[in-house]
Amino acid sequence: MLEYDLAHWVSFLAAAFLLNISPGPDFAFILGHTIRGGKRAGFAAMLGAWTGVFWHIGLAAVGLSAILAASATVYAAVKWAGVAYLFWMGWQALRSRGAGLGVREGREVVPLLAVFRQGLYVNLLNPKTTTFFLAFLPQFVEPGAGPVWLQLVVHGLLINVVAAMVEPVIILVGDRLTNRLRESRRLRVWLDRVLGSVLIGLGVELAVSEG
Repeated sequence: MLEYDLAHWVSFLAAAFLLNISPGPDFAFILGHTIRGGKRAGFAAMLGAWTGVFWHIGLAAVGLSAILAASATVYAAVKWAGVAYLFWMGWQALRSRGAGLGVREGREVVPLLAVFRQGLYVNLLNPKTTTFFLAFLPQFVEPGAGPVWLQLVVHGLLINVVAAMVEPVIILVGDRLTNRLRESRRLRVWLDRVLGSVLIGLGVELAVSEG
């Protein structure tokens, strides 16, 4: 049984909340798909991103993420695979002419599984996510509070719990603001360009990051 005092939970939950409301790759990816394809696409992107996070939590818990921190070759391989995937998705959006997710005038036909996979791969192929958990989660491990692996898993999962209170609100607000505007094909083309630019921008950010 894990044992922490109130100060521990206050500091951790405050940090987790700030992390989830700060604009970042997941935030931009989820909001971009919400604007383009509606709340269903937004939730699919969100669930895909969460699934990727579960993988990184597992790596951190068993210590395998230390491989990425210790091996420059492995880190670089994963990093450039992520860069290539982000560039590819961005290029697909830029050239889609408003039909990248199959959205047509008057109706929405969104391949949710494809959006889910994109969210999953964006996280799986980003070694910065792994190193983030490797650096962030141990700060809240307390000697004597319980097994270290269990402390890492619990705190990692709680980051997603906090995200579950933040990201659905972002999706619903984003969908509400753009629901009528998506009826315009010209606007859909513009939204595709925006999402494509965001994805390529994330790829550039990952490419130029240290490590």
